[in-house]
Amino acid sequence: MQEIWELAKERLTTEEIKNEMLLRTDYDGRNAWYIAAHGGNVDAMREIWDLAKERLTTEEIKNEMLLHTEGERRKAWHIAAFEGKVDVMQEIWKLAK
Repeated sequence: MQEIWELAKERLTTEEIKNEMLLRTDYDGRNAWYIAAHGGNVDAMREIWDLAKERLTTEEIKNEMLLHTEGERRKAWHIAAFEGKVDVMQEIWKLAK
């Protein structure tokens, strides 16, 4: 992931990184952080979170990551709870502090 990030910083503008990598959603309204949480990939969640802290405002992190809902209006927290992914729920809680 670090290699992708370094390449992005070389070739993309700050706005492109923000809008195309961190905030872009797929056809179901899921962004990269949501997808990582849904898949139970805590390491990817941490990496994306750290990148977001470099490029997004506190308000954007709150609204576009912690409170972001996908097409069915579910947050990453809801999916983690539904699927019993306690490690993901713990990571979301830790990062939100």
